[in-house]
Amino acid sequence: MFLICHQPCNMSEIGEIDEGFYSRQLYVLGHDAMHRMGTASVLIAGMRGLGIEIAKNVILSGVKSVTIQDEGQTVWTDLSSQFFLKEAHLGQNRATCSIQQLSALNPRVRVFAHTGPLDDTLLLQFQVVVLTDSSLDDQKRFGELCHLHGIKFIVADTKGLCGQLFCDFGEEFEVLDRDGEAPESATIQSISKADPGVVLCTDEQSHKFSDGCKVSFSEVQGMTELNSIGPVEIKYRGEYSFSIGDTSAFSEYKRGGIVTEVKQPLRLHFALLDTKLLVMNDFGKISRHKTLHLAFQALHSFVKKEQRLPDADALLDMVRELNTVAKLKQLDEAAVQKLSYTARGDLAPMNAFIGGLAAQEVIKACSGKFMPLQQWLYFDAFECLPEVEDQLAECSRLEGTRYDGQIAVFGSAFQKKLERQKYFLVGAGAIGCELLKNFALIGLGAGEEGHITVTDMDFIEKSNLNRQFLFRSQDIGKPKSEVAAKAVQEMNPQMKITAHQNRLDPDSEAVFDYNFFMGLDGVAAALDNVEARIYLDQRCIQHQKPMLEGGTQGSKGHTLVVVPHLTESYGQPKTNANNAIPLCTLKNFPHRIEHTLQWARDQFEGQFKQTPENVNLFLSDEGFVERTLGHGDAEALEVLGGVWNSLEDIKDGGQHPTSWEDCVSWARCKWETVYNNDIRQLLHCLPPEKVTATGLPFWSGSKRCPHPLTFDLKNTTHMEYVVAAANLYGQIYGIKGTRDCTSIREILEKVHVPPFTPKSSVKIHVTDKEMKEAKERDSDDAVSFFTLPVVFAPEKARLEELKGKLASPSMKSSAKQMYPIDFEKDDDSNFHMDYIVAASNLRAENYDIPAADRHKSKGIAGRIIPAIATTTAAVAGLMCLELYKLVQGHQNISSYRTSYFILAVQHYVWCQPGRPRSFEVSNSSMHPVRHFMLFMLYEPSFKAQTQNGYQPDSKPKQLLGSHFRSSLRAYPGELFCYPCTGLTAFSLNTSPLDGNQILELPSPASHSEH
Repeated sequence: MFLICHQPCNMSEIGEIDEGFYSRQLYVLGHDAMHRMGTASVLIAGMRGLGIEIAKNVILSGVKSVTIQDEGQTVWTDLSSQFFLKEAHLGQNRATCSIQQLSALNPRVRVFAHTGPLDDTLLLQFQVVVLTDSSLDDQKRFGELCHLHGIKFIVADTKGLCGQLFCDFGEEFEVLDRDGEAPESATIQSISKADPGVVLCTDEQSHKFSDGCKVSFSEVQGMTELNSIGPVEIKYRGEYSFSIGDTSAFSEYKRGGIVTEVKQPLRLHFALLDTKLLVMNDFGKISRHKTLHLAFQALHSFVKKEQRLPDADALLDMVRELNTVAKLKQLDEAAVQKLSYTARGDLAPMNAFIGGLAAQEVIKACSGKFMPLQQWLYFDAFECLPEVEDQLAECSRLEGTRYDGQIAVFGSAFQKKLERQKYFLVGAGAIGCELLKNFALIGLGAGEEGHITVTDMDFIEKSNLNRQFLFRSQDIGKPKSEVAAKAVQEMNPQMKITAHQNRLDPDSEAVFDYNFFMGLDGVAAALDNVEARIYLDQRCIQHQKPMLEGGTQGSKGHTLVVVPHLTESYGQPKTNANNAIPLCTLKNFPHRIEHTLQWARDQFEGQFKQTPENVNLFLSDEGFVERTLGHGDAEALEVLGGVWNSLEDIKDGGQHPTSWEDCVSWARCKWETVYNNDIRQLLHCLPPEKVTATGLPFWSGSKRCPHPLTFDLKNTTHMEYVVAAANLYGQIYGIKGTRDCTSIREILEKVHVPPFTPKSSVKIHVTDKEMKEAKERDSDDAVSFFTLPVVFAPEKARLEELKGKLASPSMKSSAKQMYPIDFEKDDDSNFHMDYIVAASNLRAENYDIPAADRHKSKGIAGRIIPAIATTTAAVAGLMCLELYKLVQGHQNISSYRTSYFILAVQHYVWCQPGRPRSFEVSNSSMHPVRHFMLFMLYEPSFKAQTQNGYQPDSKPKQLLGSHFRSSLRAYPGELFCYPCTGLTAFSLNTSPLDGNQILELPSPASHSEH
């Protein structure tokens, strides 16, 4: 029987992708893959916890249709992990009870429910079939049917703390993009005319090509034959060079050129499930997972025969029997026993992880994007079990509650402990939603003594809906934390949760204070930036609280667990300065679209945000001018010149508009300045024929020789710039604009554009070092290029002139506050991205750089982190598996796992966390050497030294170093507390030390209080 939930449209019918909804996913999969997914129909059989996870992720991804199938009725154990089932659904069909909420996840996808049995006729209607909670007989039968008819076939299953995944995509499956990464590219320095020809890349950064990689050439001057030949296979020679075959018959290389990787499709062949039953791929726990492969088969066989799960001895006997055929050299018999103890369990975190992986395989099957699983994967988390094995015996008694699926694994005592927990979740975005869902299902903080606090300062936007599954379209504009808290309380009415809208930073320490943190059992971080993670890490170390941390980027995910006194903290990551674009590259020598987009973003921030903010500070702060003058002449001239220009009317030589016509005039003149005049000035100082001291062309390698543009009213990009710039300029002055290009053209025809003559006094800085040295000299001879619309000399005189003008009482008395604009990339009506795209592509045209479309520009300029629901679900699942260990109080570091994975290429790494750094503190006269770790450097209360002695301090103080991974340093005169030595406070009398040295403590007798 079918129950149909009809959605009004889907993208395959209308041929368009809703970029607002799929915004972040598009940066993972791309438009082509999304269009292919929009033609696929998917069947997901089994609507227990794992099936609903897969269905949720697949529906959010945007396939054409999803049919869910389940003949079974809701029972108590289902509520442990099936988040769309409630107590009121007990005894009702799982598929029927789930379809309405699944349909609401994504109205662009049609969702159907089938409550009858699976049969051949049903399966042949789909391009992808997923079986969960299925028998081995069904897996074999339907797997053979799908293989024969070219239907992609996936099996997913979980048993307690074990998970299983299998894929069969047919006799021949084409992978169009193996990893989803952008093709590598490099700038060419030279190409030899030889056999083989050797390509030398610029030393800006090493090329990323490998042996056998195929590349294409473009923009090569001289040896132009390379621009028109097909993909060329290369041979790696070094990090800056590679060979390409015989180039001896080609023309001589002159200059320029870009070499770009050409990704090649892969053809894969899959075997039937029945064939693969005796073959196992190697994964992390090799012997264990090969054993589990046999153990799952044994489970199926026993259940088929006895209609129940086997005990440990019976299961182990069956595995040994199967091994007479499999011939494994080593069986992990302990793993078989643990599987037998926990197989009745149904755990939300395990389903979240395996469900994320399985849904990603569905996406691969529908789109041809990423490398599919070949063909088996096993995962276990037996480390979650009690460290004392005899505690497992109690775990079999169920209680007829919503947590029975979890009690079957961990027991009722652990369940009560979970419910007593008090946890703080920071972030209610994608990972935060998934964590809250898992918290509700496992009952974290759901008891009388328990509580969850969640904070998130953001409000729901349309782009969130594709992966932050607790939100719906009617929630747009509402606080994330409040909506998420309400949603999970509906999942589990026993949840006790408080929602805040505070950003976690020093400003909110009055809310999340010492008493708040000391009342917690732990913290979960669902943050999207490093700075916030570092701050939260500090607070957790300060109060000695465990922290769960996870993050995603596209198909990549990571998790980290921080246990006080046992593992390292999140710490300060090492920054890579090479990722920053050199300032001179942005100003004068861009050669990639990323450079022009960053330049456009800088222009936006400077013109429409920073300058208006400076004007408002000038009007409200009497000391603004003097403080600005203290920053150096060059910076002061730029800032104060911008303030004066913004306040002085255009008719008096400034740039303050009084009408919409003034705004259009400003935009037109600005266009002329940046795309014509500045380029002419650059070429006047550095002409195209310029050579370096070594006789090589200056404009070669990564330095593209620019050319000025001529404004054309009929040019679409030219007009897009003027329309966006004029409207934004009007906004900061409170002047209403328009999108009417006809009226804007009429204004433009009357605009007078001042003539421009390049100046010989302008100094162009070729390197950042040169620019820095010039700034330090604070030269009076010339103004740095690109600092002001007009070049004034000397600087000192101009500064004095500006100071006098800004000091005039009439300047402030007649001025009005401006309206700074905060960049918002996701609102297509606000002109922000209109400006960025046009400004960047015009500058790209100056330098003959290929333009970027709006989607690509938005991703780069908006610094969008690619995201997809599958990775988010998997990360949250792994974090909650670590939560099980924290709540039990595991003390062996070998029980915990740091994880890193890439779903795109089936790359998984689980490892033991690092230990906290230890260092030595000694006192040569009284105390022996003592060893300390980071979490030992804090005390809940102590006395702080003041001029009047020692006074109580309500806050714990950080004693050594902010972060574990950065060097621990101590400075003279700082106050420290070492509880383990008995010293309450003392002052160091040494020079700065790093964490590998011994700190010599002064005698405590020298202090008045100990």
